[in-house]
Amino acid sequence: MGDDSHSWTAAPAAAERARSVLAAAWSCSVTAEGTREELAGAHTVTEDGRVLVDVPEDSALAAAAICAPRGEPSAVLEFADVAPVPVRDRIRARLWLAGWFAARGERLAFTPTRVVLRQPSGTVVVDPGEFAAAVPDPLTTAESRLLTHLADCHADAVERLTRLVDSGSLHGAVRVRPLAVDRHGLTLRIERARAHGDVRLAFHTPADDIAQLTERMHALLGQAAAASCPRALQRQRTDGDR
Repeated sequence: MGDDSHSWTAAPAAAERARSVLAAAWSCSVTAEGTREELAGAHTVTEDGRVLVDVPEDSALAAAAICAPRGEPSAVLEFADVAPVPVRDRIRARLWLAGWFAARGERLAFTPTRVVLRQPSGTVVVDPGEFAAAVPDPLTTAESRLLTHLADCHADAVERLTRLVDSGSLHGAVRVRPLAVDRHGLTLRIERARAHGDVRLAFHTPADDIAQLTERMHALLGQAAAASCPRALQRQRTDGDR
């Protein structure tokens, strides 16, 4: 069985999401001159979205930077956005950057000329100008810590938040986990025996820092406290207590 349809409300724009994937990524795959290399902890990102890469002296990437005509696509960089909380199908998005390398001192500078973002909601080609102008979500660097803490220490809060989810989306659910959080909202992964789906809980206004995120989460929990308990989870708990 495939994934359920996904509901995305108040979500980041594609360019912002792409920059967030790039900002959070620790590793990347690079294809150039017919070769593919896996690099970990070897890149940084400039404010305009260019990627600076440290490569070994004998790397094929160095030759690609020297030999490829300037301005012509010579390489493809691939980044994967992996959920920090263990869930089924942990790849939340993939980002591909096609472009060219140029030497910058002892590093290689990669300028993207084509940007492709693939998410569960679909694949989109991002305008390079919009990509360069966009900034990562302000919660990107803290997201892993925030979600891990929520899943490990506040499972009861996650369960309360399911009161904001349509009962039909919870039918057959065996586990609900926090999948993603950004300034616009929190996404929950609903896992069933043979399928899964995602539900997004939008904040009433965007959160620009941790303090604002805390307030937005408390607001969601307040809404959940006033909502009735979903029948699907009521049945699940009743069956589990037998």
